[in-house]
This record gives sequence, C-alpha cells and structure tokens, in this order.
Amino acid sequence: MIRSETLKAKSIEEAKRLFWIFGYFWILLGLFALHKSIILNEPHPFYHQGFALVNALVLAKIVYLGEAVHLADSRKYKPLIYPTLYKSAIFACALIVSHLLEEIIIKAWHGELRLGTLASLDTLNLQEALAFGLIIFIALIPYFALTEIGKRLGHATLFEEFFVRRG
Repeated sequence: MIRSETLKAKSIEEAKRLFWIFGYFWILLGLFALHKSIILNEPHPFYHQGFALVNALVLAKIVYLGEAVHLADSRKYKPLIYPTLYKSAIFACALIVSHLLEEIIIKAWHGELRLGTLASLDTLNLQEALAFGLIIFIALIPYFALTEIGKRLGHATLFEEFFVRRG
C-alpha cells in the first residue's frame, strides 16, 4: 500500500513538472505565433495557435525526457552558466528541427510538397528557422537557469521563494 501511495505521489509530482514545462513553452510559442500572424497581416491571427500548442507539447516532452535521461549533466558541476547555455542550445536545436517539420507538414497539407522535401524548403524558411532557433535559445536561458538553480537549492525551496508569501 505504501509503495502505491509513493508511486501515485511521484506520478503527480512528475505530471506537475511536465505541465509547468508545457505551460512555459506554450506561452512562449503562442506569443511567437501571434507575432508572426500580426507581422504577416493574416486575417486570422490565432490560426497558428494549434501549431504552437503541438510544438509546446513536443518540446515539453523532449525537455522532460532529456532531463529524465540527464542530458547535459556532464556539466552539472561547473558554474551554472555552462549547463544553462548548453541545455538551451541543445533544446533550441530540437525546436529548429520541430519547426522545420512543421513547415513540411504545412506544405504537405496545402499540396505544395515537391519531391525532395528538403529541397522544397526554400532558403527563407531555413533562415526563419535559424532566427527562430536563436530567439528560442535566448528564451530558454531563463528556464534552464531556474531549473539548474532549483536543482541546487531544491525545487521546493525555489517554489517557496517565488510563490509563498514571506513574513
């Protein structure tokens, strides 16, 4: 009985963690999608929100699993800047790949996909993906900085510092 309670508590804790990761990325990607729609003067500015939701879920899952397998933990004993920047770079690359896959899916949906899928992604889309990846890299730095600080201080302590009223 105690083991099932411990497993249930651990599952709830992990689900909360995945939810917070997803929430961060959904807000971030949703704002980027809204910005893109406004810049392109699209009639339906919330058209790309579905892709933002899916990308946030995919990236949250990648980050969650990457942290579960201790990706980039080889730098965990170095000053916080090293694991923070390294993880930001790794996951920004994952998002670039996700973004390019999204472009392929959109082209396939609209019937614009030609033979040689990568050839059908023009230079502009690749430049956009790289710029987007650079922006995401910068945006991931605060996330991974807080994650690394939470590992050192304890996640409960970090949560209390941000969300519990102090006397």
